[in-house]
Amino acid sequence: MQDPDKLNDQTTYQRCFACGQLNESGLQLTFRREGARIVAEYQPRERFQGFPGVLHGGILATMLDETMSRTGAMRREWLMTGKLEIRYRRPAPVDQALRVWGEIVRERRGAIDAAGAVELADGTVLAEGRGMFLRLPEPIASATVADYPEFVNYWQT
Repeated sequence: MQDPDKLNDQTTYQRCFACGQLNESGLQLTFRREGARIVAEYQPRERFQGFPGVLHGGILATMLDETMSRTGAMRREWLMTGKLEIRYRRPAPVDQALRVWGEIVRERRGAIDAAGAVELADGTVLAEGRGMFLRLPEPIASATVADYPEFVNYWQT
């Protein structure tokens, strides 16, 4: 798969709950860029429902968190969540495909403020998010590289 923005983990790790393709229990989101936005589609799984027929709000929050933090790829940085706010607008049905997007609202040294939404195919907004995402602390980055050396050159083209 062509992924010039390196939005999807192509390393041997791939175990993230939201985006890890090797995590069979996770969401396995696959991201792409649409202009200034990071976007992914998701077909809800019944096992992630809360109320019958409704996707659990924690899954919507996870989708927004991962997608908004993925905007760090535009700066070629790993980011972690510093603050996350979710506004739930409508129940998310488990029988309809969802689209999640995130975009940078403001950049500053060491942090990004991002916004995003989870929508139905017709554009109906189910949940909106805003967050502040911080550069990954050096001790965590160093420990990751020790276990997964391919991360050291991840952002190099």
